[in-house]
Amino acid sequence: MDIYYVELFDYYGELFTDRQKEYFKDYYFNNLTLQEIASNNNVSRNAVHKNLKDILKKLDYYESKLNLYNNRKKIENIIKDLDTKLKEEIEGLI
Repeated sequence: MDIYYVELFDYYGELFTDRQKEYFKDYYFNNLTLQEIASNNNVSRNAVHKNLKDILKKLDYYESKLNLYNNRKKIENIIKDLDTKLKEEIEGLI
């Protein structure tokens, strides 16, 4: 589940505020606890938790509308059976 959201963040991360990006990266990439993130940003643990929850909700919403992640997975499934040279060319494009 976490990997899914990290991949969605790769697609839609720039749509978030700097603070939201910082919370997400601290939690998912730097493995900080909610309390550590809260302490580093002088906010409550609950504020960090709410922000992370909102980010996940927005990631789901963006994906439901734009389907960038799902379309990539579909393309990867289609090309897995193609010949090697063509497969490499297509993968280079995505």
